[in-house]
Amino acid sequence: MFDTMTVVKAGGGVCGALLLFLFGNWAAESIYGFGESAKGEGGAQAYTVAVADAAATTTAATTGAADPTYADVAAKADAAAGEKTFGKCKSCHHIDGTNATGPHLNGVVGRPRATADGFAYSDGMMSKKGDAWTPDLIYIFLKSPKAYVAGTKMSFAGLPDPQDRANVIAYLTTLK
Repeated sequence: MFDTMTVVKAGGGVCGALLLFLFGNWAAESIYGFGESAKGEGGAQAYTVAVADAAATTTAATTGAADPTYADVAAKADAAAGEKTFGKCKSCHHIDGTNATGPHLNGVVGRPRATADGFAYSDGMMSKKGDAWTPDLIYIFLKSPKAYVAGTKMSFAGLPDPQDRANVIAYLTTLK
């Protein structure tokens, strides 16, 4: 029952299957491949993506360039609209005087930066400690917290709309 012909058939089946897989791989690479050779050489880049200068982007985000100034949008600021927009902040910031993932924001307008009692600030925010949170600074900070304070623990992407930022500042001003 187990003779030489059975061994030859089994060996032929295994070799045939391997050969089939090799041809399948070769066909798939020629159809779906990007033209690279087995050594990783060759192949042309299909297209390029232009990337803005990171330093210019960071500077623009930090200084608020291309945005109206806070003074320009503050005249139309609406605290009620700011309270609605502040809903994005509630998951990390409380307004009842207790700290959460972020520090409480009662009286933040005019309060020295990085001074909420009992909150462990990041090294980035501690480097900004001392100067008061003016509406102008909060306006810039809310656009892109990570661009304004390098190394901040705050993971919020920011509020790109200038009027939303002004509205939130108007709301924060009401919290004492």
